[in-house]
Amino acid sequence: MALLKRRTEGAEVDFDHLPRHVAIIMDGNGRWAKRRGLPRTAGHAAGAENFRTIATYCKDIGLEYLTVYAFSTENWKRPAEEVSAIMGLLRKYLLEAIGRMERDRVKMRFLGDLSPLDPELQALCRQTEEISTHYEGCQVNICLNYGGRDELLRAARAFARDCVAGEKAPEDLTETDFGGYLFSAGVPDPDLVIRPSGELRISNFLLWQSAYAEFYFTDVLWPDFSKEELHKALAAYQGRSRRFGGV
Repeated sequence: MALLKRRTEGAEVDFDHLPRHVAIIMDGNGRWAKRRGLPRTAGHAAGAENFRTIATYCKDIGLEYLTVYAFSTENWKRPAEEVSAIMGLLRKYLLEAIGRMERDRVKMRFLGDLSPLDPELQALCRQTEEISTHYEGCQVNICLNYGGRDELLRAARAFARDCVAGEKAPEDLTETDFGGYLFSAGVPDPDLVIRPSGELRISNFLLWQSAYAEFYFTDVLWPDFSKEELHKALAAYQGRSRRFGGV
């Protein structure tokens, strides 16, 4: 950034000392639409467009990792029309992203079980990840059909299988080893977790990884979560002291 610090909307951010990894629970799309007398699908469309804006901005300011909660393992309980609309928006976004990746050069990775998705969408996810291997810089992780408890169960089962196969021993398991069984293997833990929409819970998001993350909650709904709102979250994070259990 041209300036060491930028003051905006009362938030002073030191862009030379950003958190390495920011995670966002993109919540409030439905309520955003309802307040405007629109169908929930319109809220998801607005949320998807805002994701594009925020992800590009995170790349521009030099953030290393951005992880977003796009679709949880519990979201399948929503009306079929709404689920279909969300998947359609994802398909549209990926097709557009693939066409612009050489220009934008944003790395993308998907965290979660993609097997329930339709084959075309799975193929688009794989293609996006493959193209991303050629780029350096900001990596955007999209949590899709993701649940923290599901992730931990899958990791435990995978480790147990390795033990049965004689490749691992239970007594040798470390936190680092276990992290290698998670969807997020190789990605540093988030420093800051942001939840728009006014809800004060983490909703099964990055349960293992966010053990020592700083949390920032705001009443702003995700489609209205602007760059200025991100600045407020970053400034709040930079004003805290992270002791990781020490003094």
